[in-house]
Parts: sequence; structure tokens; C-alpha cells
Amino acid sequence: MTSTSPDGPAVPRDPLYRKVALRIMPLLLGCYVVSFIDRTNVGVAQVRLKADLGFSEGVYGLAVGLFFVGFILFEVPSNMLLARIGARKTLVRIMLSWGVITMLTALATTPALFYTARFLLGVAEAGFFPGALFYLAQWFPSARRTRMTALFFLGVPLSGIVGPPLSGWIMHTLGGAFGLKDWQWLFVLEALPPILLGLLVLRFFQDKPAEARWLGEDERRAIAADLAADQDRKQAGAKHGGMLRALKDPRVYVLGLVSCGCYTLANAVSFWTPLVINSSGVGNVLDIGLLAAIPPVLGMGVMLLVGRHSDRTMERRWHAAGAEFFAAACLVGLSFVSGDPYLVLVLLALMTAAHYSGLTVFYSIPSIYLSGPAAASGIAMVTTMGSLAAATSPALLGWIKTTTGSLDLGLQISAGVVVLGGIILLVGIPARALREGTGAAVGAARSQVRG
Repeated sequence: MTSTSPDGPAVPRDPLYRKVALRIMPLLLGCYVVSFIDRTNVGVAQVRLKADLGFSEGVYGLAVGLFFVGFILFEVPSNMLLARIGARKTLVRIMLSWGVITMLTALATTPALFYTARFLLGVAEAGFFPGALFYLAQWFPSARRTRMTALFFLGVPLSGIVGPPLSGWIMHTLGGAFGLKDWQWLFVLEALPPILLGLLVLRFFQDKPAEARWLGEDERRAIAADLAADQDRKQAGAKHGGMLRALKDPRVYVLGLVSCGCYTLANAVSFWTPLVINSSGVGNVLDIGLLAAIPPVLGMGVMLLVGRHSDRTMERRWHAAGAEFFAAACLVGLSFVSGDPYLVLVLLALMTAAHYSGLTVFYSIPSIYLSGPAAASGIAMVTTMGSLAAATSPALLGWIKTTTGSLDLGLQISAGVVVLGGIILLVGIPARALREGTGAAVGAARSQVRG
């Protein structure tokens, strides 16, 4: 597709946005991969950590939840700061601090120290995810953004493919070296990539296309024209204005309630998959890590297909809610086949694919609905509310596991929360609120997608 605007000569859009994507997406994706590994590697570490330190399932569940307490407290402030100082400095700050705290987690040998380390890791990572979504909104119009969001979300399955085997290998190979436990080596070595990537962000990222010297002047003006036209199409329904404007919008809180279901499902996928596999009869830590990497492989392909289909049809709500409903059904199924490792692995793969697909489409909705500075604080509020569920659900599942000796009831309760989130999305966010489903908006946006 080639577009002509008053701001400059005709510029082919497909090569332009491909150029932008090739420049920023690999590094942004790498950052998300290591972010998710550092956030979730405790799921593999727990297999040995709990035995070495005498921690119960309740201690582990509470520690996982405390990560999200720190996340909640600092998510909105971090993104309000991002809107003022820019994404590059914010992402660098976040990545360097989470690398240091991940390394210090190796020193957590009591419940109190473990709780503190997980809380501080949440504080360090607060703002990365909504900040990255806000960053994408500065470079891609909404008709292309779900595909870019899907590429960004590849970090979740990639972390699931790389993280568990890497963590399992580190623990299997290095345990006892230089007097460190296997789980201590895990935290020390997996702290290094975010520090290195943070330095690369400082070197290669710019906050906006206007600052990118690797783009020609015509290319910078073309992107600016596309983003301006994108906002003009949404102006009748989208919420503009300052950062506080989004916090007064009831639909932001509706999206926040939906994200509670998304985060509950995310915890089931990220933090409990190794334990579910272990409970099905797999005991070797390396085998657990390798098997935990299988479900994300399916999730990657399905997620990209769903994201592209959502862009082509300009439909978001049912793509997100339908995927969440399917994932909830898989959660319930897991509660009935926990002793069969083959069925467990199949259901985990289907649940993971549905989760990634629904998450990708859902998190394109806030930046479509909101615009300008409101997008930064609005996205942060949505993720903050989701983090409330993320903070409580691991502790609840840990308590249920300790009390009943099984995760089955916890998985069923989690499925109910996920279903409720999908219903709230369909009822609380009408299609017309996104300003993408009717009239000229569809024609203009689809012409960009086809181009």
C-alpha cells in the first residue's frame, strides 16, 4: 500500500512498517522474554527451593502473590513517569533494577527474605508491560497494532519454551558448584540478560518516530500522518486528554475487571504448570522443564493467527472472550485428569494457546479505546487491577493445595474467574466504543491491513 498525505510525498506503507518492526520488535521482544523468565522462573525453582528451605505451598503461593503487590503499588506511578520522561529511560530503569533484584533473590533463605525479594521484583518490573504497549502505540496505527502486539506477546511463549528447559538445565548441571544450591544458580545466571538488554535499549531505542535518525524525513512524516489519521477516526468515541482523564472513565475499570480473569489464567499457565506436570507423575526436574516448554510451541502459532485475523476483521471482543472461555474449559478439564501426564500435557497446550491468543487481542483494546497521554495511565490502571487478581490467586491456590493436597478445586475456581472476565468484556465494552467496527473506519483500517 502507498499513501499520499499533505505532510509529504507518497510512501509505501508495508515496507515502511516492516522496517520499523524489524528495528524495534526484536529488541522489545527480547526484553519481554527475559522479563517473563525472571518473573516465572520461580515456578521451576520451587521444585528444589521448597525442599531445601522447608517452605510450604502456602509460603510459595504467598511469595508469588507478593510480586504482584509490588507491581500494583508502582504500576500507575511508573507509567505516569513514562509519559513524562519517555519509554526509553523508563524501560532501561526497569530492566536494570529487575536484573539486580533477580540476582539478590539467590540470597533469600528464609520466608521473610523470599517475600521481600518477590515484592521488590514486582516493584522493579512495574510499568514494563503497559509501557511497552504504550511504546507500540507511538509507532503503529491501531489497524497494525494487534499484529505487533501479537509479535510482542511472542515473548510469553518464547519464555515458556526457553525458560523452563534453561532453568532445568542450570539446576541440573550447576547445583552444588562453588557452594551454591541449584536454584541459587538459576537466579544468579538468569539475572544477567535483562541487564545486558537494558544497555542495548539505551543505545538503540528512541521514544518516537520523529527522533529516529534511521528513518528518512518522508518516512517520519508518513508515520505521523497515519497516527494522526488514526486518532481522527477514533475521536468521536475514544477518550483523549491528560493522564487523569482515563482514571475517570468507567470503561477503564471494566477493562480492569476483565484483566483480572486474564491474569488469573496467566498465573495458572506460568506459575503452576511445572507443579501440574510434577503432580501428574513426572519427577525429574529437567524433564519437568522440557515438558513445560511444549505447550508454548502451539501457543505461538495460534496467537499469531488469531491476532492477524482480529486485525483483518477489525473485531476484538469475541476474539478475546472466546479464547478465554476455551482456556477456562481446559482448566476445568485439568482438574479431572491430573494423574494422566499425556492428557495433562494436551490440555496444558490447548489452554496455553487459548490464553496467549485472548491476551494478545485483549491488550490491544485499551490502546484502541484510549489515546494520547490517557493511554499510558489507562493501560497501567487496567494492568494494575489485573494484578490484584494475580496477587491473590497464587496465594489462594497455594492455600488450597496445602489444605486439600490437590490443585483441582483451585483450578476450577480460577476457571470461573476467567469466564466471568470474558462475560464482563462482552457486556461492558460494546463494539461501537472501539470505533473500529463501522463505516469509513473499517474501510480505512482494512486498507492498511491489506496493504
